[in-house]
Amino acid sequence: MMKRTWVLCLVAAAMCTWAGAAEDAADGPGPGLCRRQTLTDSWFGLGEQLEARGVCLSLSLTQVYQVNVRGGLATHRHAGRWPGSYDLEAELDLEKLIGLPGGSMFVLAEGSWSEGPDALSVGSVLGTNDDAGGDRSIDVTELWYQQVLFGGLLQVRLGKIDLTGGFECRGCPVAFDANAFANDETAQFLSSALVNNPTIPFPDNGLGIAAYLEPLPWFYVAAGVADAQADARETGLRTAFHGEDHFFAIFETGVTPHLPSRTCHLAGAYRVGLWYDGQPKERFAGGSPRRDDVGFYVSLDQAVLKENADADDAQGLGLFARYGYAHDDVNEIDCFWSVGGQYRGLLAGRDDDVLGLGFARGGLVREAGFDKSGESILEVYYSARLAGWLNVTPSVQYVWSPGGADGVANACALGIRVQMAF
Repeated sequence: MMKRTWVLCLVAAAMCTWAGAAEDAADGPGPGLCRRQTLTDSWFGLGEQLEARGVCLSLSLTQVYQVNVRGGLATHRHAGRWPGSYDLEAELDLEKLIGLPGGSMFVLAEGSWSEGPDALSVGSVLGTNDDAGGDRSIDVTELWYQQVLFGGLLQVRLGKIDLTGGFECRGCPVAFDANAFANDETAQFLSSALVNNPTIPFPDNGLGIAAYLEPLPWFYVAAGVADAQADARETGLRTAFHGEDHFFAIFETGVTPHLPSRTCHLAGAYRVGLWYDGQPKERFAGGSPRRDDVGFYVSLDQAVLKENADADDAQGLGLFARYGYAHDDVNEIDCFWSVGGQYRGLLAGRDDDVLGLGFARGGLVREAGFDKSGESILEVYYSARLAGWLNVTPSVQYVWSPGGADGVANACALGIRVQMAF
């Protein structure tokens, strides 16, 4: 199935390239195949009618081919080379649907195939493919209600939630551990270390509540509490209301300044957060379990160059950085940092293409069984937009000390990702 999906993606890319050349030479009403934002042109027009009534539906497919070509655990294993996933989303505007001001609902169903190359080929602790979710036909991984109050000053989200992001302050993604340039495995970096901070023990998507407060247009505070033992494949009722009742809590605050430049203002976001994990954790050195584990993190991103003064034009250079700390007696990674950036529209005539480069370093705790003090990953990708609905992204990752194990050589993983919006 995975190889058939990959072939389908490549055929779509070839058709779009051919069709794009034909469209440039032809006149006609409406968007052509390559100018559409979705392959079906918003469900053949039905999507626009539904959206006017408060229902927005989207379906996307991500297919990756990834292979370890040097070092690591093995270079000849074929298992895990074809990971992929699909996302089916539904957003409901309850003000349009039932007249409830400020109310909305969100549903996300996901499916995936393959665990990716790490377990058998690369052996990375930080992870070389954050999109690899194993063999799952379909799971409802998010189902929540959101209420906007006081003209947007306060937002409250309740249900089966994903704590790793979702709110915005002045157009910048925030709350929690978000980042404008390193936060989406389907469009940006593939490495898990360049998607979220590995020192934060985010629970699986489960029952919880999150609140976001914006007392000033450039300043926010947010907090979230969720089931620490959640399983995204379940409703969450079993782990939240039966047996142990451990929870995970996170607090974040930050500012989103717009720095002046010659042509326009440069948007940025500076976030700092604290987390709390109530689960008892066994200490690596033995003794009584640690309860009430805590840590902190920082996530920064800043646009430093824009090619055009138009606020809606994202062409230019942006930089990012992350840092995280966790107790080394119960956490395998006690210290983490990453840096990098992306340039959108680097090549003339390719305004929507993105070049990204990122480096991440995770400090490994030797008492947890590692031979070396850390693992590092460098990733470079180039996301080429062949159509509004089609992106093809070659990626190269180099891993130093994969798995923190002696006798395992540095690894090099090559990959290509195709992302399609239907």
